[in-house]
Amino acid sequence: MRLEPGEYRVRVSASGYEIFEGTVRHGTEPTRYRVELVSFLQSFTDRLGSGGNGPEMMVIPPGRFLMGCVSGMNCRSDEKPIHEVSIVQSFALSKFEVTFAQWDTCVVDGGCNGYRPDDLGWERGSRPVVRVSWEDAQTYVSWLSRSTGENYRLPSESEWEYAARAGSTTQYNWGNDISRNRANCNGCGSQWNRQTAPVGSFTANAFGLHDMHGNVFEWVQDCGNLSYAGAPTDGSAWVHGNCDIRVLRGGSWSGSSRPLRAAYRFGLTADYRSFEFGFRVARTLTP
Repeated sequence: MRLEPGEYRVRVSASGYEIFEGTVRHGTEPTRYRVELVSFLQSFTDRLGSGGNGPEMMVIPPGRFLMGCVSGMNCRSDEKPIHEVSIVQSFALSKFEVTFAQWDTCVVDGGCNGYRPDDLGWERGSRPVVRVSWEDAQTYVSWLSRSTGENYRLPSESEWEYAARAGSTTQYNWGNDISRNRANCNGCGSQWNRQTAPVGSFTANAFGLHDMHGNVFEWVQDCGNLSYAGAPTDGSAWVHGNCDIRVLRGGSWSGSSRPLRAAYRFGLTADYRSFEFGFRVARTLTP
């Protein structure tokens, strides 16, 4: 663009990078200014006791956010009241939903109660594991903790929403419209709208996480509650309420785009298995 000579304040941002702000001095000739952005994304894997590596984990930085239906669109009563949550400590969340390959490793190593869920003929490998209950997910995180010597768990509901939003306040982390081919759901314009997609098939959010919207509903640690009245504000799991019911987040391949909203939540009994349900894992990080 053509600008008059002088000093200009410049702000450069890109998903996954620290924001740069600086001053550029511009003369009568075209000005070229090079900016190198610093990535804040960090990932790691933990070594399994039986060999190989566990899930790839993304480090999620601390921060504050408004939890609930902050977009004001398609709101439900259980997504209110909107409340501020402070994530005071970094934690790690798996980059992808746990896959059949990772689940099968657990079974081969004597974990996960030897349960081998049906893949419905969609192939195993890099597809997210399905037909796993909240109770099944607990057997996986217990095995993963034993195998690596680290503290793996399911994320809390507030950790999940904080990570899914990745700084956004819209229905989806990319905006208020579902768009096309941004996620896997019925009506999302994906080639996999009649089955799960291999993990990582869609663009990651600003925290480097894939499939936080769509593909499979993800179990979180929290007990069922009909609203956010009295919910924790420190990022911890809500372990009071109806704990026979556990919460799921994120929407699935077979449903419409509405359950894919970052604010959407619902619960089912902890032993319920479905071809729509999977999970991802969190890991506590030592300060």
